[in-house]
Amino acid sequence: MRQAMLVLGSFLAVVSATAADLRIYFVDAEGGQATLIVAPSGESMLVDAGWPGNNGRDSGRIVAAAKLAGIQRIDYLLVTHYHADHVGGVPELAAKIPVGTFIDHGPSVETGSGARKLTAAYQKAIENHNHLVVKPGGLIPLKSVDIEVVTANGEAISSALTGGDEENPACAGVKPLAPDPSENARSVGFILSYGKFRFADFGDLTWNKELSLACPKNLLGTVDVYLVTHHGYDISNSPAIVRALHPRVAVMNNGAEKGGSPKAWAVIRNSPGLEDLWQLHYAVAGGKDHNSPEQFIANPDASADPGYWIALVAHPDGSFTVTNSRNGFAKTYQR
Repeated sequence: MRQAMLVLGSFLAVVSATAADLRIYFVDAEGGQATLIVAPSGESMLVDAGWPGNNGRDSGRIVAAAKLAGIQRIDYLLVTHYHADHVGGVPELAAKIPVGTFIDHGPSVETGSGARKLTAAYQKAIENHNHLVVKPGGLIPLKSVDIEVVTANGEAISSALTGGDEENPACAGVKPLAPDPSENARSVGFILSYGKFRFADFGDLTWNKELSLACPKNLLGTVDVYLVTHHGYDISNSPAIVRALHPRVAVMNNGAEKGGSPKAWAVIRNSPGLEDLWQLHYAVAGGKDHNSPEQFIANPDASADPGYWIALVAHPDGSFTVTNSRNGFAKTYQR
């Protein structure tokens, strides 16, 4: 009974957000991405739709988050790249809730049978819908917030955003890795600004593309909240970009046995200025030394699949609150 009341309390904490607040729901897609953004205007954008199958698990969780948020449609659905844990759930979701405009980086570069199947299912799902292909430097037209695209289709912005253009000392000693020819490197990445609050989401962008944003100059500036790139794998999350962003809070959309690598976890946790690292799952590979305290983990039991989520409410003065739906634990970060 006590656990039920705690979870209800976390629901109410999010529902009680005012009309002037930005809400972000980090839905548990078991190591995929499904991030629902609800702007103060009432318009919404979903970033990726998780995995297909599993009896409609991920699409069902997204619809539940939308219901909690009080919205009846997804105005924009951004597909960061064409991998199953990001685009796979799109057809199932589109059958459950109306979607206004689909956004992506253009055609997939992957050509295997699995990639062709994913692409075909996605193309069928977006038939007769509005479709927007974005490029670095472009804007996503979600009302009452600014969403600036910084990477797409393997390209990156060449000029700095407001607050960027500083030399980045964290680049020293950070070397490129082998080129990544996959869709990960072509992820759509963006910076969202709402008043003084800033949020970064780069999909599954990999190391070398991160360096194009962070070295030798930081083109992005700093953010308040960083959605840990690529579920916390260490072929992403270069120290150069994490320290350039200088986040106060990070949220990791890992699975129990996907992402959350100890090396990447340590880079983020030890980033100067980071106050807390929230996780959707306890990372089995990390053990006790490379996981956050349990109160910051939505799903700490690796053998269970309850689908608890993490939610964030941000105010235009730059302050924000993060809530764990499992236990009702919430923490407010002042401006």
